[in-house]
Amino acid sequence: MEDGTYQYIREGNRVDRRVIRIGTRKSELARIQTKSVAEKLKELYPDVEQKIVPMSTIGDKILDTALSKELENALKRNEVDLVVHSLKDLPTALPEGFTIGAVLKRENPHDAVVLHPKNAGQTLDTLPEKSVIGTSSLRRAAQLKKRFPHLEFKDIRGNLNTRLKKLDEKDDFAAIILAAAGLCRMGWESRISQVLSPDDCMYAIGAGGKEQPVAGALAIERGAFLRHLEGGCSVPVAVHTEIKDFKLYLTGAVYSLDGSDSLKESMWTSVTPANQVEEMVSEGVQRVGVTAYNVPGVAQEAAEKLGVDLATLLVRRGAGDILKVARQHNEAR
Repeated sequence: MEDGTYQYIREGNRVDRRVIRIGTRKSELARIQTKSVAEKLKELYPDVEQKIVPMSTIGDKILDTALSKELENALKRNEVDLVVHSLKDLPTALPEGFTIGAVLKRENPHDAVVLHPKNAGQTLDTLPEKSVIGTSSLRRAAQLKKRFPHLEFKDIRGNLNTRLKKLDEKDDFAAIILAAAGLCRMGWESRISQVLSPDDCMYAIGAGGKEQPVAGALAIERGAFLRHLEGGCSVPVAVHTEIKDFKLYLTGAVYSLDGSDSLKESMWTSVTPANQVEEMVSEGVQRVGVTAYNVPGVAQEAAEKLGVDLATLLVRRGAGDILKVARQHNEAR
């Protein structure tokens, strides 16, 4: 997971019932992430029983299909009360009645290079000309094609275990690009050969800020940016967010599929320091599909405006045309 783990809940479901049913995919990584959520809930609600409900998603069976659909359906059918998801796998616009209800402290948000054993000691810069790099992300591929034009990029599918097996047991790929967070959660940090900086490859979701409660505004910022830009996992849109000294920074970029055409801009806004905020949002106020509890209203408003303003600037500079071509190419495929 690229990032931050989110509880994806249906509005009206409350964490005060005797049993909470937590939906998750069956993959090992998904189960590990779900367990961490369950442990946090147990700390908050020790008297509430939990039941983890693993299910096969269409994404597990048909690897080029959106991963969230089956979990959404389980929520609609009231078979589970919440599901745990990676934000990168959620649609930009959530279905009616759904919301992102909680954000866990995030892991390392960067992308990582995992080399084929025969290439140990290399980096993307030093790999031979025409080396093939595997990635399932249009966002990563578009940025890395621009940054490392001597390399070739090829789609690779499957869960984390499957991708590593394809890398190690065949000679199809010189390296693959994965989320550092997923490798760390699986206990496979030793497989990370290189961590990519935002200059090489911006990640898809906001960086985890340490200044609470304004850090909760990051999800709102991202949602406003992507929704206004009409971006998502089917087009190469990259976002990097950060909180420093109660300033919220947002860098956004759009890329053509081959990385040859791109636009990148940055903006920032001030957010109110926690010690100056007496009144917090006591009830969830939903903004762009995110229900942010205990986040100052002024921080929510600033984050949403920042996301919209940056998307508007990129569109004015021609981002819409770049994304239109990318969508048409994907539809043709």
